[in-house]
Amino acid sequence: MFRFIVRRLLQLIPTLIGLSLLLFIWLRRLPGGPETAILGERGTPEMRAAIRRNFGLDEPILIQYGRFVRRLIKLDLGTSTSTKRPVVTEFIERFPGTVELTVMAMVIAIGIGIPLGYLAARRRGRMLDHLSVGGSLIGICIPVFFLAYVLKAIFSENLGWFPSSGRQDPTLGATRITNFFVFDGLMTREWDAAADALWHLVLPGLALASIPLAIIVRITRASVLEVLNEDFVRTAEAKGLTENTVRRRHVLRNAMLPVVTSIGLLTGSLLSGAVLTETVFAFSGIGAFVAEAIGQRDYPVLMGFILIIAVVYVLVNLLVDLSYSVIDPRVRVR
Repeated sequence: MFRFIVRRLLQLIPTLIGLSLLLFIWLRRLPGGPETAILGERGTPEMRAAIRRNFGLDEPILIQYGRFVRRLIKLDLGTSTSTKRPVVTEFIERFPGTVELTVMAMVIAIGIGIPLGYLAARRRGRMLDHLSVGGSLIGICIPVFFLAYVLKAIFSENLGWFPSSGRQDPTLGATRITNFFVFDGLMTREWDAAADALWHLVLPGLALASIPLAIIVRITRASVLEVLNEDFVRTAEAKGLTENTVRRRHVLRNAMLPVVTSIGLLTGSLLSGAVLTETVFAFSGIGAFVAEAIGQRDYPVLMGFILIIAVVYVLVNLLVDLSYSVIDPRVRVR
């Protein structure tokens, strides 16, 4: 297992190098150059020249790239042109909210999707199967922002069951430690604050979980159907093993590899695609912040967002590879 982990970690190095090259090229291909991104359209030639000197943009390209990589290693992503604060500081404050929202969405999608997909496969051609397939198609087709508005209108504004915006009721005066509001509430034993933060996650989590839930149902159903037709499943049933044993040891375990792959990809996409959901619910996460940065052409924020999401994708794929080795030990020796 240790050699497998080391091998996967070494394979990440070329990916991160390629990512730094792409970011370096993108930053220098901005309209008007990096100096325009910093100064705006009204910068004078003297101011642009000063920016180029201060940031070393008049030096050889290899020296510029080396300095760029050193800044990335130090997590120096520059200063936001809209808030005038370091980009890393903004992300540290806002990214925990997006992580909490993503975790809530994936808990909903996995907790419902895998059992529903398995039951649909076991009852192929019956009512449950037709309902799950039809429901998954609807879940994929409905735009996330539309579903978010519908959930907000029904369950928040009309029924008043859930809060309509924010991450937590500010009147609670909850203690902040990590900016993960649920976790902070549990750490400080402020149970009302933790419950309130969790309650704020329900509606945006349901909206964000709609597409991953539909995809997981479809992939789980297809994967289980494929495994059910394998010879080793029929052999296990012929040996007289109980249905629970066949389901746990033979069907689900062998059907999980494609499901785990989809979960990994969906998790990464949710972290980068929560912009609309956070905007609808005025959720102070990284998605809403990036939406504002796009409108204001805040390039340091966009660069930091691209970097963080790419790193998250890399780490999620590493976890997926490690889960492969747990589900199917044969992967370790390939």
